[in-house]
Amino acid sequence: MKSFILPDGRRMSWRERGFGRPLILLHGWAMSSAVFTEAMAVLAEDFRVLAPDLRGHGASDAADGYTFADFAADLQLWLKSLELSHFRLLGWSMGGQVAIELCQALAGQIDRLILVGSTPRFAAGDGWEHGLPDVQVRTMARNLNRNYLKTMGNFFELMFAGEEVSAERYRQVIDLAVRAGRLPEPEVAIGALETLRCADQRVLLSGVACPALVMQGDRDVITLPEAGRYLVEKLPAARLALLPGISHAPFLSCPQEVFRQWREFLA
Repeated sequence: MKSFILPDGRRMSWRERGFGRPLILLHGWAMSSAVFTEAMAVLAEDFRVLAPDLRGHGASDAADGYTFADFAADLQLWLKSLELSHFRLLGWSMGGQVAIELCQALAGQIDRLILVGSTPRFAAGDGWEHGLPDVQVRTMARNLNRNYLKTMGNFFELMFAGEEVSAERYRQVIDLAVRAGRLPEPEVAIGALETLRCADQRVLLSGVACPALVMQGDRDVITLPEAGRYLVEKLPAARLALLPGISHAPFLSCPQEVFRQWREFLA
């Protein structure tokens, strides 16, 4: 792991592998850059791959706020320190929403964008039907307070709902994606979940001008498939890669096909 000290003294950590054109990978809620271990090994053949831990996640220090703007502000300072003038960007789940936020500030620097299992609005409401019911998200927050580890385990299982993932592969994924990283503290997870419940990025989509690939599993019960279709409709230059029989973490459940599509789009 590498580290960058932010102006307020917090540490921001990241994994890095490979050489060439920069590619930034942003992980999802309550996860860490460890979730991209396999992806980095493959993508490093063509890119300089950098996978940061968002504030309060993995090895990066916690802070006071966990809005998408807070996450993006840290990333902007980190990217400036690395002197990356142009890069490709991939965000998974909540990382996709952070990527959308980042596109507003660094639009001219992002050459291509991949959104995997993402959405402009996580919870339903305000004319938005393609999110989880608000009561379900509130219940999850309460459960995190009552039994944090059990709730996290249930959420991770939900990422593969409806898929045919062998027990051996599931154990392997747990080892590389969870145990190799670190769960956030409960207050971090709950704070970021509240952002997911309240944030609405629909008005930002028209400003994302770079070519985009929206990858969505058709069995995803966390970020619903219709949200992916909406992203493609509203982003100025996007296309949809719908994966049949796949749920929320396609790069973990069908990595070979997913990595092939990523490399083809990012080339």
